[in-house]
Amino acid sequence: MARRTGPVARARRVAAKALAHALALAPLTWLAWRAWQVQSGADIDALGADPVASIEHSLGLWALRFLLLTLAISPLRQLTGQPALLRLRRMLGLYAFAYACLHFAAWLVLDLRLDWAGVATEIARRPFITVGFLAWLLLVPLAITSTRGWMRRLARHWQRLHRLVYPIAALAVLHFWWVVKSDIREPLLYAALLAVLLGWRLWRRLRPAARRG
Repeated sequence: MARRTGPVARARRVAAKALAHALALAPLTWLAWRAWQVQSGADIDALGADPVASIEHSLGLWALRFLLLTLAISPLRQLTGQPALLRLRRMLGLYAFAYACLHFAAWLVLDLRLDWAGVATEIARRPFITVGFLAWLLLVPLAITSTRGWMRRLARHWQRLHRLVYPIAALAVLHFWWVVKSDIREPLLYAALLAVLLGWRLWRRLRPAARRG
């Protein structure tokens, strides 16, 4: 029986992973399609009045969403009792990093036109760019060390390093909040989601101490 169900289980995992990748790439595909429509002249309003801002905003927003989805995996696994959810965490984290890299690249290429001197000036002068750049910079070591090989090399230090995801998420939300400026309803929603996700972890950590007391 185990031999017959083994391949089925593997096929389901492969199908689930393929679906997850397809869903994760869907926003980028849709954005690329709209950019192509603008570029080709088929629909010059596909990206709104400011195409560059629209591209940057979309990529940054999806980076933030994937970051929060990554943080949501552990609470969902604890609530549902489905350890299989943990298989998605690394993938979602890497997609958060990929979209953050594209967001940074779009700003660098489309907005600054590869003006490297201007990059340093903008990062130093504008607080919302400072915190956004810092969030991206902190994501780099997490992406590099996301493999099992690095988990073995770093041992117990790996978990400590990857706790950087909490301040990274806070910086990302702050970056979005400062970018929006006027209508803060959407960044407020993401800030509330982050507060719930971090609050859940704090409650889980403090609960054993409360029982002992």
